[in-house]
Amino acid sequence: MVEKIKKTDKEWREQLTPEQYRITREKGTEPAFTGKLLHEEREGTFKCVCCGQPLFKSEDKFDSGSGWPSFIRPVDEENVDAESDTTHGMIRTEVLCSRCEAHLGHVFEDGPEPTGMRYCIDSEALEFEPEKSDKEE
Repeated sequence: MVEKIKKTDKEWREQLTPEQYRITREKGTEPAFTGKLLHEEREGTFKCVCCGQPLFKSEDKFDSGSGWPSFIRPVDEENVDAESDTTHGMIRTEVLCSRCEAHLGHVFEDGPEPTGMRYCIDSEALEFEPEKSDKEE
């Protein structure tokens, strides 16, 4: 079980940029094809920008053509929660960080094998931690 992190609205606003706050705390989205991590190809881990929980690994990232970073699975199923989202006249499944309840994006059942899933995630909801190479140690 993931230990929850709770902060006040004021604390989140102080920690996050206005765009990070809008997306993660107000369930916003960034325009397609504009995210800073869309074309990130280095090996590493994508973490929650709000609490640092590991969410996705680079080996599970793929180019879905949707305009947002896409992944076939989370690092661990316990690290993400899903709930029904019926906003904007659509029925979708929202993806949330299980530790801090940050809005991350949505998941769809049209991804590649082996999972068939497409976790479509806003770059502003993520921070990327590259793997350390032997040269850096």
